[in-house]
Amino acid sequence: MRRMPLSADTAQKLAAHLKVPLEHLMHMPQHILLQKLAEMAEKEAGAASETEQHKNPEKNQKE
Repeated sequence: MRRMPLSADTAQKLAAHLKVPLEHLMHMPQHILLQKLAEMAEKEAGAASETEQHKNPEKNQKE
């Protein structure tokens, strides 16, 4: 099985999100890494949209 081609920054973010050392992350099965990456992206997207709503409350009322 090939290793997942992750950038160093992405690997560090994912390791922090999962609360596991980088060494463990690099040995995780690819399908699990993809699932966890998707979960992390969803969480970050939700946090970004929530932040946007707090910054522009009048914009959200118009919609």
